[in-house]
Amino acid sequence: MWLYLVGLVSLYYLLRWYRERQVVSHLRDKYIFITGCDSGFGNLLARQLDLRGLRVLAACLTEQGAEQLRGQTSDRLETVILDVTQTESIAAATQWVKERVGDRGLWGLVNNAGIFLPWAPNEWLTKQNFVNILDVNLLGMIEVTLSLLALVRKARGRVVNVSSVFGRVSLCGGGYCISKYGVEAFSDSLRREISSFGVKVAIIESGYFKTGMASKEMVLQNLQELWDQASQDVKEAYGKKFLGSYMKMIETMGKIYSSNLSLVTDCMEHALTACHPRTRYSPGWDAKLFYLPMSYMPTALVDAMDYYLLFPKPEQAQ
Repeated sequence: MWLYLVGLVSLYYLLRWYRERQVVSHLRDKYIFITGCDSGFGNLLARQLDLRGLRVLAACLTEQGAEQLRGQTSDRLETVILDVTQTESIAAATQWVKERVGDRGLWGLVNNAGIFLPWAPNEWLTKQNFVNILDVNLLGMIEVTLSLLALVRKARGRVVNVSSVFGRVSLCGGGYCISKYGVEAFSDSLRREISSFGVKVAIIESGYFKTGMASKEMVLQNLQELWDQASQDVKEAYGKKFLGSYMKMIETMGKIYSSNLSLVTDCMEHALTACHPRTRYSPGWDAKLFYLPMSYMPTALVDAMDYYLLFPKPEQAQ
């Protein structure tokens, strides 16, 4: 019985391995539009796909970022300035893409642009703190997708949305987890709606990776600023000891960040170039072994782990 089961499981993974090795033909004729290419995952993916011969259209927030990227890639790669929080900027970038792809359409759209901070207990934050993150990570992604979806549909291409393990389990305050839960919901509904057009939607649910978006130093500095701005009532409720413990927790988490960004960009590349891409990718050992299993656990168990093992206790906690 056990031998039969092992055989079935082995056969399943062998067939999946074979399917996932099949690559789309004529990749050098495919256009890929990537947001957030100034640094991090977007920057590496743009260089990676350019080396493979694809026609990369890289959107950067700053001219400096665009210039640096062009200096590291071939003449085939083109850049455009894009602020995903501005409708006018998205409209201009959409027209720019249309002029380049023509009747071929857009094979790949990678919604990578995002921000992480502020990251702190919700009570320390204002409505605007949440709005700032949602504008970039969720609403900006949605508007970019809707603006370019007709071009992707024409090419029967791919949409790759960058979510996070924090789109599966919410372990920190602030707008980041909220935005990534929204990315998951939008991606799921979009995938079901446009699959009949031959368009595939993939979600990248990465673990902790060391990028400029969320360095340990930036998180600690932001946390201190939020504490300094907090009301006296909040400071008395949480206490200085809580702040110190919270910062120590962030420093500990900073030590387990992976700096191998290619683990993520390889998943993105596979989603764009494989004949049979996965619906979800989970790059990072922490995503596979900790966060994703946690997302399937009973809520009471996750709450207990959060309360007793992960986060410090406020001074006035019962």
